[in-house]
Amino acid sequence: MGMMWTTENRPRYNRDKLRYPSDLTDEEWGHLEHLIPPAKRGGRPREIDEREVLNGLLYVLSTGCQWRYIPRDLPPRSTLFDYFQRWEYDGTLLRIHYELYQKCRELVDRQASPTACVIDSQSVKSAEKGGAHIDPSGYDAGKKIKGKKRHILVDTEGLLMHAVVHPADVQERDGGILVLATLFGLYPFLKKLFADGGYQGPKFRAELAKLLPGLAVEIVKRSDTAQGFEVLPRRWVVERTFAWLNRCRRLAKDFENRTRNALAFLRLASIRLMLRKLSNSNG
Repeated sequence: MGMMWTTENRPRYNRDKLRYPSDLTDEEWGHLEHLIPPAKRGGRPREIDEREVLNGLLYVLSTGCQWRYIPRDLPPRSTLFDYFQRWEYDGTLLRIHYELYQKCRELVDRQASPTACVIDSQSVKSAEKGGAHIDPSGYDAGKKIKGKKRHILVDTEGLLMHAVVHPADVQERDGGILVLATLFGLYPFLKKLFADGGYQGPKFRAELAKLLPGLAVEIVKRSDTAQGFEVLPRRWVVERTFAWLNRCRRLAKDFENRTRNALAFLRLASIRLMLRKLSNSNG
């Protein structure tokens, strides 16, 4: 049985001395420590090290390993999965993501709330799964993929603002409305939305006008005369974000039985990306 790190025997990490490349450094942990909710009052004192829980979750995210193959020098899979579910349900991951997002915006001298955003989707093939009550997948006829679709909204720096995961057979315009409808006033100063041809048409604009009447849509189309790959204004930003997120092997396919778990891993990947940006800027 491997050693279980607790708050009493916690090691100190730096870039040059990590067990795994996915481990949090001291600087990265400094951005997160105050955002982890304390143990509930009235129960036993918390013995598990929350930093080690995050290290375990980031290991699963980065390597794509199954829960039962987690190394023994990390917390048990039951502990990791319990905290993973708990932090998603109580909004801890969302709060961490929002605070890091604001720090990253300040890092590049931008206002905390953006005024322009870019939307796009990515269809992901479902892996073989077991267990009951699996959330439904769908078939994307355009890309010939059976699985889920990740719909993301990013700012002009490529930082993830919001995301929704749904079956792959949901059209872009419907998924886009779902993304924007679940912002819940999180970014009140949005004025411009850049999108591709999948979001054009009167239906999308009419629904958007009801939700966010002050948000103007600009469709960025590919030139009819273009041959091969072409870098499109604004749209390349969201494509780069997908490339960043896909560095996490857990996101290579749709491995999750629950859509909410898939969304939680997507949010965790964005947290990992922003931590690296903040840490590298100071190093």
